[in-house]
Amino acid sequence: MIHPLADVQSVNIGAGTKIWQFCLILPEAVIGKNCNINCHVFIENDVMIGDDVTIKSGVQIWDGLRIADNVFIGPNVTFSNDQVPRSKIYPENYLKTIIEYGASIGGNATILPGIIIGKKAFIGAGSVITKNIQPHSVWYGNPAKHQGYITDENEILDLNLKDKLGNQYQLISGKPVKI
Repeated sequence: MIHPLADVQSVNIGAGTKIWQFCLILPEAVIGKNCNINCHVFIENDVMIGDDVTIKSGVQIWDGLRIADNVFIGPNVTFSNDQVPRSKIYPENYLKTIIEYGASIGGNATILPGIIIGKKAFIGAGSVITKNIQPHSVWYGNPAKHQGYITDENEILDLNLKDKLGNQYQLISGKPVKI
């Protein structure tokens, strides 16, 4: 479903993807199936978006972004792709920013260029991400700091790998598992 008020120039849109009004998607962008691209989203050319991705309103996806399956990007998340932006001076190649499988980025977060946000990582609203984020970790603040972990079942753990009920977890291959 492409809203009639969207300007979708790409033919690389997967089945079942919904693109809402006032979106602009440039010709070389690749978007997977069953995505939900909310209104007022801009997607540049050198962009790859996986399946089952949600991008809320007011987000710009710039050249160099790679977004894996099942990622959530909250409203007004800001990405950048140039470490030294100058008017009318463009880098030969833009830095790649990678958002891995199942990661969630809260509204109004800012992601600096060249960052990798790991699988299932959880970024709090308003955070400023200045470095790579490990899988299954929880980060928030400005600049964002490591605040805990998150399980595959979306249980948030503290830095000691305990949930709110006091259950203990351990990291196995970077993933919290209940003991």
